[in-house]
Amino acid sequence: MSGLVDALVITVVAGLVIARQSRPSRIDTDRRWWVLPVVLVVVALREPGMIDAHHHTAAVLLLAAEILVGLVTGGAWAWTTRTWVGADGAVWGRGTRSSVAVWAVGIGLRAALFGVGAALGVRQDSSALVLALAGTLLVRSGVVAWRAQVPRPSGLPGPAYGAAVSRPARKEPA
Repeated sequence: MSGLVDALVITVVAGLVIARQSRPSRIDTDRRWWVLPVVLVVVALREPGMIDAHHHTAAVLLLAAEILVGLVTGGAWAWTTRTWVGADGAVWGRGTRSSVAVWAVGIGLRAALFGVGAALGVRQDSSALVLALAGTLLVRSGVVAWRAQVPRPSGLPGPAYGAAVSRPARKEPA
């Protein structure tokens, strides 16, 4: 892929993900939540040169670290996503402030890995970033879909997740 196409794919996917996470969305466990990550993996693996031939060991270690950061980010993002059961019995989810923090840390770690690779002289392709993004989305979607399979007695809607937790009242400005 050319650099422009890579940037466009990454920007579009990140934009879709952020837009979907900033508002409540219904979690449908019957959907094929794995399709987008699989498409991204295929796109990433089609590109030759993901591993720098001149720095093979360092390139493989950086790629493994990038994928590991992606998988951990996806898991943390999934666990910071608030889920609840609506009045109609459907499971809903929405990203939280902690989800934003997870994204920020993940981006920071990826930037650090890129810096390490640049310092070592390893040629880094954007395919590794697309592959890690696919891992992030796959783990996040899988964990959220698993969390959404909340057993409800006889199809009746249950209480929202965290509904029994009391929250402090906001103080009115003086």
